[in-house]
Amino acid sequence: MSYTEEVLQDVVIKFAGDSGDGMQLTGSQFTNNTALMGIDLATFPDFPAEIRAPQGTLPGVSGYQLHFSSSRIYTPGDHCDVLVAMNAAALKVNLKNLKKGGRIIANTDGFDAKNLRLANYPDGVNPLEDDSLTNYQVIKMDVTKMTREALKDFDLGIKEKDRAKNMFVLGFLYWMYNRSMENTIGFLTEKFGKKDTILQSNIKALQAGYNYADTTETFTTRFTVEKARMNAGYYRSIMGNQALSYGLIAASKKSGLQLFLGSYPITPASDILHELSKHKSFGVKTFQAEDEIAAITSAIGASYGGLLGLTTTSGPGMALKAEAMGLAVMLEIPLLVINIQRGGPSTGLPTKTEQSDLMQAYYGRNGECPMPVISASTPSDCFSAAYEAVRISVQHMTPVILLSDGYIANGAEPWKFPKAADLPEIEVKFKTELGHQEDKFQPYLRDEKLVRPWAIPGTAGLEHRIGGIEKQNITGNVSYDPDNHQLMVKIREEKVNKIADYIPEQKLDSGPEKGKLLVLGWGSTYGAIKSAVHELLQEGYEVAHAHLRYVRPFPKNLGEILNNYDQVLIPEINNGQLIKIIRDKYLLDAKGYNKIMGVPITKGELIEVIKQMIPH
Repeated sequence: MSYTEEVLQDVVIKFAGDSGDGMQLTGSQFTNNTALMGIDLATFPDFPAEIRAPQGTLPGVSGYQLHFSSSRIYTPGDHCDVLVAMNAAALKVNLKNLKKGGRIIANTDGFDAKNLRLANYPDGVNPLEDDSLTNYQVIKMDVTKMTREALKDFDLGIKEKDRAKNMFVLGFLYWMYNRSMENTIGFLTEKFGKKDTILQSNIKALQAGYNYADTTETFTTRFTVEKARMNAGYYRSIMGNQALSYGLIAASKKSGLQLFLGSYPITPASDILHELSKHKSFGVKTFQAEDEIAAITSAIGASYGGLLGLTTTSGPGMALKAEAMGLAVMLEIPLLVINIQRGGPSTGLPTKTEQSDLMQAYYGRNGECPMPVISASTPSDCFSAAYEAVRISVQHMTPVILLSDGYIANGAEPWKFPKAADLPEIEVKFKTELGHQEDKFQPYLRDEKLVRPWAIPGTAGLEHRIGGIEKQNITGNVSYDPDNHQLMVKIREEKVNKIADYIPEQKLDSGPEKGKLLVLGWGSTYGAIKSAVHELLQEGYEVAHAHLRYVRPFPKNLGEILNNYDQVLIPEINNGQLIKIIRDKYLLDAKGYNKIMGVPITKGELIEVIKQMIPH
């Protein structure tokens, strides 16, 4: 069959179906295929909160959005060019985000009377058969029927055959976007190598989808997206929680400290526990505790014993860990508390993203209990954010909070492998003997950073008292003295503030050093802000972008940067949290843009807001 080839600069595909349709697997395989071709990409998986919502219902829709381009991109895209809808509910939930003129690839079997009723369409209404989709290019395929036909010679039940529907769709898309199937065949071989019938049926369905697209006369155009121009090096597609895990392992090896994770499973942080548990060969120890409190206290014990202790959780778990965090602050020992934020309060939106725990990280403990706060901005940035959080924790003898969120954790993008030799050193010094004219060990005797020594239990002559009751300055004895309490509170705060002397100054991500508007961001708003500011700079707007890695303490020059602009805009996926801290510290009349829907802020939304603030 003859067909034409069309070169596209970028494409956004949304895979959507029932949570049993394998859309996450389909999306991740297309993502890996894209990464292998050297095309830039960004992804946004969108899970239902229920483990198994009723099949065919709106709450049960699972989605995976992939943006790939021959240019550098920073978001999964505001709107889709292609929507793969495995059933009526998937179409209904996602149609609003499809561009006018976009393609809908619809599995007609998912639009029968039962599925239409479950998706709350009125009786007798089928969007594939009325005129409601005239603004789109609709490609109808009975994926279920064709998959069963392709697998008719396999000794499998109907349910097992239907599980391969996603492979049929993937094969179809591989043809449409001029791709090889080899990497997915390799993946299937690795996954199902010991189950030959399952392996062969999935490969057959994949090839059937590819051949269907190749032989039917409905599709006369194939699309190609060229490689992106990226810095030379070795790349892989990586998700945020994976990158964070690798950053922790790298920091463990560089510091010479064995890594210990004490964790209790919680969405969307559990993947860090899963990932780290695979790497025992690097000396990683993982412990799944019976609850959140046992998880953090086991990590505190590990740190006290000279290991790199860390705990992972999300907002509800942070609330449970608060008292133990106070204990770590009082003991002044290294500890990493990793919060992969999600929608709240309470159980909230467990599978949706939010930046709503910043105030909790800043203030969410009893008493005056300051802790440094570090923030990751993108999936690949999680590597260096985790590495830096470890460095600060061990070199300043303090627990550190590392903030990521569901959008970063589950999203994927290309990551250039760093060279171990290029990673900064993390020097760790244990106290092994008396010094400083000590007749007896003084556990709270401090250096120029106000950092106390790290003495491992069992070191002769360095016995000292631990616990959560206030310490006497220098000696570490229990003290109820009012003046001593005030002194220790001030010292602990000053120690955290002094970290600003040992971190880089704030830099602009883009835009002029002075101007009409600065967009200040933190965390997962990075891609949307960068894309919006880049586009507006090309249009001649006087706008700049700065993004915070260090949220507590702030870089020393942040106030100076903020004062170089007429206005400051702070977009956040919360009800306004960083903005309160910025207003409090710098007495600045910053403006906020807040979205609390469990989904990321888009580039288009920000462009609109910025244009309103600085008319051109």
